[in-house]
Amino acid sequence: MSAMIERRTVLLWHVHGSWTTSFVQGPHRYLLPVVPDGGPWGRGLCGRDWPSAEEVPAPELPDRGPDVVVLQRPEEIELTERWLGRRPGVDIPAVYVEHNTPRPSAATTRHPLADRTDIPIVHVTHFNNLMWDNGRAPTRVVPHGIVDPGPLYTGEIPHGVALINEPMRRGRITGSDLLPDFAMAGPVDVYGIGANEYTPERPAGHPIRGIGDFRQSALHPDMARRRVYLHTARWTSLGLSLLEAMHVGMPVVAVATTEAVSAVPPEAGAISTDVAALTAKFHEFLHEPDLAVLAGKSGRQFALEHFGLDRFLRRWDSLLAEVTA
Repeated sequence: MSAMIERRTVLLWHVHGSWTTSFVQGPHRYLLPVVPDGGPWGRGLCGRDWPSAEEVPAPELPDRGPDVVVLQRPEEIELTERWLGRRPGVDIPAVYVEHNTPRPSAATTRHPLADRTDIPIVHVTHFNNLMWDNGRAPTRVVPHGIVDPGPLYTGEIPHGVALINEPMRRGRITGSDLLPDFAMAGPVDVYGIGANEYTPERPAGHPIRGIGDFRQSALHPDMARRRVYLHTARWTSLGLSLLEAMHVGMPVVAVATTEAVSAVPPEAGAISTDVAALTAKFHEFLHEPDLAVLAGKSGRQFALEHFGLDRFLRRWDSLLAEVTA
């Protein structure tokens, strides 16, 4: 099947590492710009092992002849035109991947590309497509796909685990303020950028320990030793860490907001807006490891069926073929 796919040269920036890890597993050639000072516009691979992707100095991009550009930030439209001498959506096919929920307003925030009809907005969840004011822009939805880490779950450590980048700064957005509620039922370990700087704003019954930021190869087996995954986000797009936890076979306790309501079936753990119900289920899983194992197996099966890598890549192959036709 893959031999029939027309391979394209794709220009994109390293913005969201986990999403890009899945995206570059496709059959295409992926160019990631580098500039002398790195930074947000030219960080290249950042040491990632992506065999199909290569770093290209910005001045050399025109000679590499990309067929399509995958935009993820509004500023990349101007950068593409300046670096390639080609206008996205006009001189070179382009799509814009929207990773985030709208801000500041949930239902009335207008998308930066809402007035353009030549660049499709590709939302990573149906929820985001619903909530953004997309204006006249054509839209698509390509749900997440995960590189399967395998059924790593052991649950030997009776702790909860949460993956939250910058939990202090992002606060209520990521539900960091809810961690003390869960810590009344049992210990909670927090991974992510800035996690070791997390300090609860109010007392908790059990320790909340900031572990730090790990590479996926080390993170997945480490988190899989914990008993339960906690997904506390109030207003972020569907976190890839939630889907990764389901893939490794962890039971999940999740706040029922944004796309989580479609991603977490009841048999995979618990999903609710009632924090008391969630903390009660967390307590139950901590003390009933056999129940946790069964929920984790159900969650893994669901995640493989709905968020598998092959399905994700097929959708992207189809979309790239459409926009470059």
